[in-house]
Amino acid sequence: MNASGDSALPYRDTKPQGAADFYFATNATFRFLLRRLGEAGWRRYLGDLGRGYFEPVNRQWRQGGLNAVANYWRAFFAAEPAAVVTVTELSDRVEVQVKECPAIKHLRAGGREIVGEYCRHCYHLGAARAEAAGLTMRLAGGNGSCRQTFALPVAGLPPQDLRQIEEARA
Repeated sequence: MNASGDSALPYRDTKPQGAADFYFATNATFRFLLRRLGEAGWRRYLGDLGRGYFEPVNRQWRQGGLNAVANYWRAFFAAEPAAVVTVTELSDRVEVQVKECPAIKHLRAGGREIVGEYCRHCYHLGAARAEAAGLTMRLAGGNGSCRQTFALPVAGLPPQDLRQIEEARA
């Protein structure tokens, strides 16, 4: 909840945390989309998802600025089972330090073969969402631990180097 009593998340859920088995479905969906559409099609899918489905969040970010971004990520990871995350709001950016990714942890614990591109979905989805909110997004790390940065354009972040995003492994 934010200061006005509204949730930073645009949906209402009656359970205190998300269902971790959703990660199994996400991993399988990514595998299907990559095989069916190829990497370019998968990226388009994630971009469309980021701009379309997440429009209520993007609007919150446009209207509320970096404070809304920080509040969203705090609420999001509070609802994710087994997330170990620090969200830091600075004057020109929000740093989301994922120390233990709940998705990668659950996929490993479940013995799943993790799609190698899994961690890149956070970048492609996040970059589309950030752009729709007038921000930029960068990601470094992956495979269970990463740093996601959502910044104002004045922050002057260098272009994303996809080689900075590690392939996910079981």
